Amino acid sequence: MIRRVVMWNVAGATDHERATARASVKTAFESLRGRIPGMTHLEVGTDLGAADRACDLILVAEFESREALDGYATHPEHARVYDALTGLRTARHQVDYATE
Repeated sequence: MIRRVVMWNVAGATDHERATARASVKTAFESLRGRIPGMTHLEVGTDLGAADRACDLILVAEFESREALDGYATHPEHARVYDALTGLRTARHQVDYATE
C-alpha cells in the first residue's frame, strides 16, 4: 500500500474567503471517492486550530500500489479537480510512503 498525505494553505483576503476556499477544496477532492482505480481510502480534513504555521487542509489517500498512485496523478477526474482548484491554494506539501 502507498499512502499520500498532502497539506495545503488556501488563498483569501478575509476569513470568509478562506473558509469558502477550504470548503471548495474539501468538496472537490471528496468527489474523487470511488472514481479512481486502486484508491482504497480518501479522507480530507480542515484544520481545527488557530496556529499561525498550521496548514488549512489535509488529504490522506491510500492506493493499492505505486502504479495505482501513478494512475491517480494522470487520471482525468484528478486533473479536473486540480484545474478547478488553481488559484485557491497558496502552499502545498506532500509525502508519499509505503505502509505495511
